[in-house]
Amino acid sequence: MWAKLNQSLSGDEYDRGAGGDAFFDDEQSDGLCSLSPTQRMYGFAACLIAGLALMFLSLIVFAKPIKFALLFTIGNVSAVGSTAFLLGPVQQLGMMFDSVRVFATAIYLGCVVLALICALLIHSKILTILAIIIEILALFWYSISYIPFARRMVSELMVRLCDTEL
Repeated sequence: MWAKLNQSLSGDEYDRGAGGDAFFDDEQSDGLCSLSPTQRMYGFAACLIAGLALMFLSLIVFAKPIKFALLFTIGNVSAVGSTAFLLGPVQQLGMMFDSVRVFATAIYLGCVVLALICALLIHSKILTILAIIIEILALFWYSISYIPFARRMVSELMVRLCDTEL
C-alpha cells in the first residue's frame, strides 16, 4: 500500500504510461513543489492534525462564539488546505474551482470570510453562528462533490424528506 502511494506521489512512469491516473503528477504543479513524497505526507498529516485539533478546541469555547468562530474557521481552512501538500496548490485550486464544485467552493469561501468578518469586525454572535452553520453545510456539499452521484442522492433524499404531499 505504501509503495503504491509513494509511487503515485512521485509520479513514476507507471502512472504516466498505460493510462494511469495522473492525480499526483508533479508536472501539473510546474515544478514549484520540491517536496519529496515523504515530506508531502508529513506536511499533509501535520496540517490535517493541526486543523482537526483547532476544530476540536473550538468546541471547548463554544459558549464564546467569536473565539469559537476563529478557532473553527482557521482549523477548517487548515484541514481543507492540507490536501494541497498531496496535490500541489495549483491542482488543488484547479479542482476546487472545477465547474462541478465552483458554486460550493464560492459559498464555502464566502462563508469563511463572512464568519471572520462577523467575529472580528461586527462582533455579532448570532451572525457568526449563522455563518459557521452555512460554512459547515457548504463544506459538506463541497466534500460530497468528490463522491460520484452523492449530490444527486442527497438532493433526492432532501426532497423526499421535505415533501409535504403524501
